Amino acid sequence: MPSPFAATSPRLTARIAGGLYLAYILTTALATYLRSTLITGNAATATDNLLARPDVLRLAFVTDLVSALLFFFAAWALYTLLRPVNENFGLLFLLLNLGGVIVQAVNALNLLAALQVLNDSNYVSSFSTVQLQAIVMNDINLYNNGFMIAQIFYGTWVLPLGYLVYKSGFLPRFLGALLMVDALAILFWFSQYFLLPSYSTLSYPALAVSFIAEFGLALWLTFMSVKTRHPPTAMGKEVGQRVA
Repeated sequence: MPSPFAATSPRLTARIAGGLYLAYILTTALATYLRSTLITGNAATATDNLLARPDVLRLAFVTDLVSALLFFFAAWALYTLLRPVNENFGLLFLLLNLGGVIVQAVNALNLLAALQVLNDSNYVSSFSTVQLQAIVMNDINLYNNGFMIAQIFYGTWVLPLGYLVYKSGFLPRFLGALLMVDALAILFWFSQYFLLPSYSTLSYPALAVSFIAEFGLALWLTFMSVKTRHPPTAMGKEVGQRVA
């Protein structure tokens, strides 16, 4: 698969991947914060917030989409960097990432649907205030469920990614191991949300592992890049020597 990062050096590609990953993390945090300022309390409070500050929800929607795009470009840069280790595994994590990005982008429409209900005269004239609030909360719940569905893709993509980082020889093995544990942590979080929704505290350690693994990878790529004495040479083999 052709890549826009193919012409760059491995060190520059690593920094680009790390920068994009950091940008993804920051935009995701911003979108989450914006949503949290509106979707809080009971249905009546959330509805009032959406009516009072629709621009904030629209900004959260756009930020969500930008976040998804940045994530895919980060994965593409990582694919370019790690493809020489094993191209099939590289393509696998790229496609899994794309699956999650598509779900995330389409799911964001549920937020706009909640806003549309409140601003559409047909809905306002046809339903009581309580009914409108129920419809809005249903859209918000659909968004939350869609967000979690995306996690099954985001959980599985870091497994082949972690394996390739571990086997690369030009990135620390501990990062690869952390990413593979991260995959299990995200899948645990996904399972808890749908199977044990009343026990959200069970996932707190898993969320901490995910943050450490992925933020750590982004920081390492951005500031440390990769250390190689010779370029990657063969698929599925050690492709560099780490400098002590």
